[in-house]
Amino acid sequence: MAASSEPGPPIAESSRPPRPARPPEERSVEITRLSLGEYEAVNPRGGRIRFASGEHEAFTPVELLLAAIAGCTAADVDYITVKRSEPTRFDVRIRGDKVRDETGNCVKNIRVDLDLTFPDGEAGDAAREILPSAAQRSHDRLCTVSRTIELGTPVEVEIV
Repeated sequence: MAASSEPGPPIAESSRPPRPARPPEERSVEITRLSLGEYEAVNPRGGRIRFASGEHEAFTPVELLLAAIAGCTAADVDYITVKRSEPTRFDVRIRGDKVRDETGNCVKNIRVDLDLTFPDGEAGDAAREILPSAAQRSHDRLCTVSRTIELGTPVEVEIV
């Protein structure tokens, strides 16, 4: 098919200003309201997750926060231990208390429980041996999510 020299239909102008190029270290998510108390987050790669207030079955923002901490810890520990042995069980649980106090709403007493099992044998022994160190490294240095929370990183909110 030959290319046409005819101009195509006009390109619709976006109501948003063009975005500057994203620095390689930047992470971002866009949120769209679906209905009252129900939202969808979209990452730059096209991944989508719905979340909502407590009236819906979807995860709440607090549950997503807990999932992010547990998921980050799980990934760190997984990448370290799997170099020695594939786990036969890999379960992570997290809990925290949502409280309202004089400073406002927050989650306190967050605890991540790692429940991993490795097969018998030399490789499984090596994975079991490194597991405490892997969990500690995740907590102290590797997990971006829990480190950000523990460091108390400020959050700015702007109307654009």
